Amino acid sequence: MEGTKIKGIYTSNGDYEEADAFVETTGSTGPMGNCIKYGNGCSMCILRCPSFGPRISISKCAGVEDLHGERLDGTYGAFSGSCKLAKDTIDKNLLHEIEEKGAVVLKVPEEDINMDKLKAKVCQQYALKEFAQNVILLDTGHVKLMTSYYPLEKLRKIRGLENVKFIDPYSGGKGNSIRYLSIAPVSVDLKVNGIDNLFCGGEKSGLFVGHTEAICTGSLAGHNAVRCALNIPTLTLPTNTAIGDIISYATSKIHTKEGRKNRYTFAGAEFFNRMKEKGLYSIDREEIQNRIKNTGLSNIFNKKLV
Repeated sequence: MEGTKIKGIYTSNGDYEEADAFVETTGSTGPMGNCIKYGNGCSMCILRCPSFGPRISISKCAGVEDLHGERLDGTYGAFSGSCKLAKDTIDKNLLHEIEEKGAVVLKVPEEDINMDKLKAKVCQQYALKEFAQNVILLDTGHVKLMTSYYPLEKLRKIRGLENVKFIDPYSGGKGNSIRYLSIAPVSVDLKVNGIDNLFCGGEKSGLFVGHTEAICTGSLAGHNAVRCALNIPTLTLPTNTAIGDIISYATSKIHTKEGRKNRYTFAGAEFFNRMKEKGLYSIDREEIQNRIKNTGLSNIFNKKLV
């Protein structure tokens, strides 16, 4: 560090890298100790902490305290919202139906319905009673099971899943990864507060859910890191755009107790309702293009800065 500016970082193999600006997308999940403390133990998820080591918070190493998402009861973090099942362990007739339709809904036996699990999952847009009363399977390459975890002996009671196995997380019968345990306080340009040249994207930058949200915040963080390195003003997306509004909304809400218990996504729940109320939700591409054009931001990320 040089004052409030990061001069360089050490990588896991000991290399030292200097740069004018940095982008952190280390996420907010785990590592193992947190999944044990705030979850049901290590679920052997895709992050493979035992093999590749724990997540390191660059912002915290630079002296900025992380923020945490919370559940309704105040417990830190939230369970990842889905699992993957191995296709070759699913009954052939059921698998054919999944691949043909793309999605299949199977009833959960009455005695196995667990409404309490909905309170602990990341994806609040899916925290509906239907997701507790049914097993929802999606064809995403593997078969995606839309629940945080499901006891294997109970899952195998359901038609077509008598021999099913989890492939992510491997211990999907008892738990899943715990997320939102390491969020940097950022401003609306996604620069970390108190550090001159560190920008964050994805879950590291806020209580965001989803690939689209990660792409949007990561793109802006990278763009602004270049601007920072060139000593030109960073870009703030206006709140009359969906991306600008979700960043502004999430960065303000995380500083409130209730806000830390919510998640923000274009796909549903609180922010989706806000989008509709503000007239930001549209599937009309021309309307969206005109809205961006009117802000003067058309093709903003395609403009060459260097």
